This record gives sequence, structure tokens and C-alpha cells, in this order.
Amino acid sequence: MPNYGAEALADYGKAFRMGKREGQTLTVLDDILKARKISAAKEIPLGLVQIPIDQLVGTKTAGRGSAFSKSFYPILKENTEFAAKWMELYKAHLTEGIREPIKAYEFMNKFYVEEGNKRVSVLKYFGAVSIPGMVTRVVPPRSDDKETVIYYEFMDFYKLSGINYIWFSQEGSFAKLQRLVGKRPDDMWSDDDKLDFSSAYSRFSSEYEANGGNKLPITIGDAFLSFIGLYDYRSLDEMTSAELKEKLVKSWNEFELLLTDESVELQMDPTADGEKKKNIFARLIPASTPMQHVAFIHEKTAETSGWTYAHELGRMHLQQTFEDQISTSCYYNATEENADELLAKAIADGNNLIFTTSPPLLKASLKAAIEHPEVKILNCSLNTSHRYIRTYYARMYEAKFLMGAIAGAMSKNGKIGYIADYPIFGMAANINAFALGAKMVNPRAQIYLEWSTLKDHDVAESLAKNEVHYISGQDMIIPGEATRHFGLFRDSDDSPLNLAMPIWHWGKFYEQMIRNIMSGSWKYDDASDSTKGLNYWWGMSAGIIDVICSHHLPIGTARLVELLKQTISSGNYNPFSGVLYSQEGIVQKDANKVMTPEEIITMDWLAENVIGFIPKMDDLIDKAKPVVMLQGIENQEA
Repeated sequence: MPNYGAEALADYGKAFRMGKREGQTLTVLDDILKARKISAAKEIPLGLVQIPIDQLVGTKTAGRGSAFSKSFYPILKENTEFAAKWMELYKAHLTEGIREPIKAYEFMNKFYVEEGNKRVSVLKYFGAVSIPGMVTRVVPPRSDDKETVIYYEFMDFYKLSGINYIWFSQEGSFAKLQRLVGKRPDDMWSDDDKLDFSSAYSRFSSEYEANGGNKLPITIGDAFLSFIGLYDYRSLDEMTSAELKEKLVKSWNEFELLLTDESVELQMDPTADGEKKKNIFARLIPASTPMQHVAFIHEKTAETSGWTYAHELGRMHLQQTFEDQISTSCYYNATEENADELLAKAIADGNNLIFTTSPPLLKASLKAAIEHPEVKILNCSLNTSHRYIRTYYARMYEAKFLMGAIAGAMSKNGKIGYIADYPIFGMAANINAFALGAKMVNPRAQIYLEWSTLKDHDVAESLAKNEVHYISGQDMIIPGEATRHFGLFRDSDDSPLNLAMPIWHWGKFYEQMIRNIMSGSWKYDDASDSTKGLNYWWGMSAGIIDVICSHHLPIGTARLVELLKQTISSGNYNPFSGVLYSQEGIVQKDANKVMTPEEIITMDWLAENVIGFIPKMDDLIDKAKPVVMLQGIENQEA
């Protein structure tokens, strides 16, 4: 017969010494509530809950915690009654197992024991992962405090999943997790879903901690969310332990980006850095510079997409500018499904610089960059934070402001249409800048906002019903389509009359990137801040955004456009300066304040003179959803 008594005594002594070394006692929930001035918190019984042992951090009342260290190890000597009871539980666990649930309170996803402290202590000593408990949740009052906001998001997630062992440090993460595991916002989790998730999360956690993840001041949940955002959640099942470890190690810089709330460094102008201004040789290309093989990967073809057409014009500008110093190639019809294959082909074909020209190709671009650090990869998207690739976009809102001013000047009834496509980062800024431009020259201007990606909605019919004749449509001509419904036009029964068009001079951007590489300033950018992802976000001042006016435009209006263009390009005016009002009320009340670039990018409100709304995911056609999932305005999780 095993001598459990001697074994219990020896292990109690060991646990006692561990507790003494910690030197701190358990936290007390009552003290926490008192310190936070929460006197009448709402209590919700959760019933029987499997409590993660690592989230048991204290006791409900002060009297019950004085016998334990902060990790529930005993701190009373071996000859006490407490020690005798601890050792009896120890023996019971070895012979029968401790099955009786404890009683505990949960507050902010931490658990505080009311009854069963010694059971927790023994099981923690044995390395148990969880313990059953009858739990009562203490709900704090709602507030704008970040931790409280995240906790309320957790409670919504918990209702659907029953999962309490994952936590995040950023708002919106629980809704993002629900989406990344393939669930709709209100989908309940089945028992199989919970088992699959537990297995995937446990595998990731083990490898992450083994690689030193516990040294990073982020949660395991933060790292897990970043990982499955890159490598599909379902693919974890197919990864061997070696593959998981390899991908995790290669992705480590992505986790380090999570260390700060400001993980994106925006470069607003190609000459923004003082060192580059001083470099008089920046535009000279050394004779010894190796040939650059540049690939462009597009979602569509130039014949079927104005967006691709604009980037193709940029590629042709690049090839013409550098002639024999670079070679360019194109890969068309990329999708999320075949993007990995196209990127692999582009790399195998010898390209050392790759531009993927639309947001849905971001994930594949990042995976390729992690696997091939010798290849420079840039993705055309906004507000993304990655160290392995760079992203680029243009401040189209500047051009939209001019377009709005033209529309406001031309519209007699003040009713102006604006057709948007995807509710993604930057779109609200474009809409609002257009609305502000229209209002600047016509205080009565109202912008009727329509979305081309809404389900069961006829945009033309809606605009006609509201007697809207001046309309801002798609930005670019599509070569393969015989239509004049682009830019700003006046609708009529005969044929639209085009008044102005915003244009993207992508060639200017691509040219500057090649010059940066050849002059060595690319490496300077790369070393500027290792904790942030680099986004290029250039505008009129860089020449990559402009507005072309039709000869149908009155000469006075054309002159106004030129004046506004010069004022914005010189940095003397920003459309989002001064007092600003949204549909809900005042957004910015300081007449001397200018919105930051980050505030403009993440804008999720509409100007007061906009008639319309930002659609939710369920409002959109299926084709639009992948783009919005990747780049959607933050409130699009619902």
C-alpha cells in the first residue's frame, strides 16, 4: 500500500516553501470592489463552470485568504489544523479525485473563491488546468474604460461560446475571433466547436509559451488572434507540431507589433523625413544597382476593372521611366483562393519586388513575405500593421473634397448623389470630405449616400426618386465598359455629362519606391521604428492624387478647384479642420484643431449633411463581404 501520509507531508512542506518564497497573499474581491467604488454591482448566477486554474486569483472575502500565497500555495506551518486538512484533501485527490465543485465569484474574467480554497490549493499544486465551480458573476457598471469595454465584449462572446479561458487587450477582439473561427456574429457554439477550439488554442499556447511568449506583455489570446488572422483557423488542424512551431517563429515580429496601441507608422509624404531631404543624391541611381524584377498581382484585368487599369497605367509609367533598369510582369485574376499560388509563381519567376494591388490580397502577401524575407512585398491597403510587408494607399479624401465643391457649385436643388462601394477604412473620410466640400460652396447641399454593394437595392431608382441629378460615381473609367457614369456627372435621359474625375497617379508612387530601393533609402525606412508597420499614405502633395476637370465646367468653378488644390497640396488647409458635425452631433468642437491621420483613416461617422448610413455586414452582397471582413470600419463586426 502506498504511504500517502508521508507523501502528503513531504509535498505539503514543498508547497509551504513555495508559498513562503512568493511572499504575497491572495487578492480580495471585496477590496477590489471597494477600491473601484462599486457598491451595488449586478450579480448573475452562471451555474456550474469549468474555471481555468490560472484565472483563480483570490478570495471573495479577506478572512479566507490569509492562509495562502498569491498562487494559492499554503503559508501556515505543518503542525496546524489547516495543514492537516490540506493533507487529507491531498490524499483524497490521490485515491478518489477531488470532484466537489467550489463556490466562486467572477469579476472581469478573474475568479475569487468563496468556498473551496484548500481544494484549489491542492489542485493547483498538482498542476490541474481547471476546476469545476458554482460561479456568480459580478458585473461592473458600463463605462468608457478600456478594460470594462473589453469585459462587456467578453460577456457577449461568452453567451455564444461558453469559453472563458481566452482574453484580449484590444477592443473588438472577441467579435473578430467569432468571425475568424467561421461564425456569424450571433452564432452559438456547439460542443464540437468548443472541443475543436480548445485543442487548437492549447496547441498554440504550448508552442507560444515554449518560444518565450510569456515574456511579451500581451495576452496569449492577442497572439492567437494575430496568428489565425494570418493562417486560417481551420488550417491549425492540418499543421504538424513542427510546422506550427516554424510558422510561429517566423511570425514573431507580428506579435511584437501588438505591444503598442499605435502599431502603424504613417509616412504622409515621400520627402517627410529630414534625412531624405538632405540627400541630394536620392534621385540618382547608382550604376552598380542590380536589375529590379517587379511583379504586379491584380484581382482583375485592366479591361474589367478601373482600379486595375489605374495600377496598370502606373506599371507602364514605371517601365517607361526606367527602361532597361527594371523589368515588370503582371499576374491577373487573383483571388483569396489562388493568391498564394500566384505569389509563389511570381517569386519563382525571379521577381524581387512585388506589388499586390488590392486589400483582399493582404493575407497572402504577408504569408509570402514571412516565407521569403529576401523579396520586398507591398500591398495596396489602408490601416494595416505588419512588419514583414509594407502597405500603401492614397489620400483620396483630398480629391473628394474638390469633387464635392464642384458638385455643390453645380447643383441647383442642393441634392447630390454619392455612390460608394465598400464600407472599409478610408471610405467614410472620402464621403465626408465630399460632403464638406459641397457644403463649403453651398450651405444647403445634401449628400444622398448610396452603396453599390447593398443587397436587393437599386441605386439608380433610389437617386431618381429623390430627384438627384448630380452624382459622384465610380472613380475611374473601365476600358471594357461603354459607360460614362464615372467621376462626377450630371445624369440625364440622353447621356451623362461628365464634369470632373479624381485620378490615381500610381506611377508616381511606384517610381518613388524604385528610387528608394536604388538609392538605399528603402533600408532607412525599414529601420525607422521596429515596433511599427510602415504605411505609405500620400496625397496631392506627392502628386499621386489629382482631379481632372471637364471643359463643361464653368471657368469660375474650375478656378476655385485649382485654388483649393494648391491650398491642400501646400498643407495650408485640411478638409477635416475646425468644428465638425456628424449625423449624431458635434465631433470636433475646437475651431483650431485638425484631425490626426489616424482619426481620418478610422472615421466611422457620417457628416451632418449626409443622408444615408454605413451598412452592416448582413446588409451587403456576398461578393463584398471578404473585403469588408479584412478592411471594414471597426463597427462593422455586427
